[in-house]
Amino acid sequence: MMFDSPDYPCALDEHLFNTWMEKGRESMISYSYLLVFWDEMDEKYLPIYAEKRTEINNYERYGESPGRQLLVAAYDLHSESRVA
Repeated sequence: MMFDSPDYPCALDEHLFNTWMEKGRESMISYSYLLVFWDEMDEKYLPIYAEKRTEINNYERYGESPGRQLLVAAYDLHSESRVA
C-alpha cells in the first residue's frame, strides 16, 4: 500500500498505481509524468498524466489548499522516481 500514513487521506493500492504507470508509458501521447490526485468529493485517488515537469507546478497540492482535486505526488514514468 502507498500513502499509508496519517499524512494522506487513505492508502493507495500498489497494483492500481502500477497499472497507472503502465498506462502512461504505453500511451500514444509522450507522457513523462504520472500525477496522483486526491478527489475530495469522490474520496479516491485519480491519475493525471503530464508531458512536461513544469506542468506539475500548475496544480494545488494536498494539505496546502482546500480545493476539490489536489496533487498528492508526481512520478517520472520512466525512472519511477517521485519528483514531487
